[in-house]
Amino acid sequence: MPEKTSEPEKNEKIEEARKHMHAARENMHKVYESMIPEGVRENRREAHKEFLMGLRSLLDAAIEHAEKHS
Repeated sequence: MPEKTSEPEKNEKIEEARKHMHAARENMHKVYESMIPEGVRENRREAHKEFLMGLRSLLDAAIEHAEKHS
């Protein structure tokens, strides 16, 4: 006898709540962006990029180290 594979029943109230929470998040993001001057936002983006590039360098060094010792 084949097994029944069914998706869980979706609760409409939970789906509605998710939509409202998503809309609230988007609107809060707009508020945040409007309160922070563009120069600060640009510096934040650059700092984030530099941080990620630092992580990339650390990962590259770790990979290189692992390759040398394997």
